[in-house]
Amino acid sequence: MGTTGRRPGAYVCGIDAAMDVIGGKWKVLILWALNERPCRFGELRRELPGITEKVLASHLREMEADGLVHREAYDEVPPRVEYSLTPRGVSLNEALRPLGAWGKAHVLGESPAAGQMREDDDVPLVPGAA
Repeated sequence: MGTTGRRPGAYVCGIDAAMDVIGGKWKVLILWALNERPCRFGELRRELPGITEKVLASHLREMEADGLVHREAYDEVPPRVEYSLTPRGVSLNEALRPLGAWGKAHVLGESPAAGQMREDDDVPLVPGAA
């Protein structure tokens, strides 16, 4: 589980490199779904309405190559495959947690849970207040 094989030397900063790994509409949602529990391919498709089989399969392969997702194939009839997060995938989800909180507070307008905001944060405590 080393570095990704994407654009060595082409990154300007760490955020650029991280965004290359999670780029696109679906990868962060796949990470979120697998954070809940390991899933089979069909379960993931149901968790992510609108994703095509082709895109899901492609993203899972890329995420496996990037060391974020583990694919476990069981020797059973019928065959069973489960996807889960690797420790690297779990750590990426942890790194994305503050971004999700920011999106809830600043885009969705949901008030954060107690203790998540500091007194000097420039976010109204009452939705719609200035």
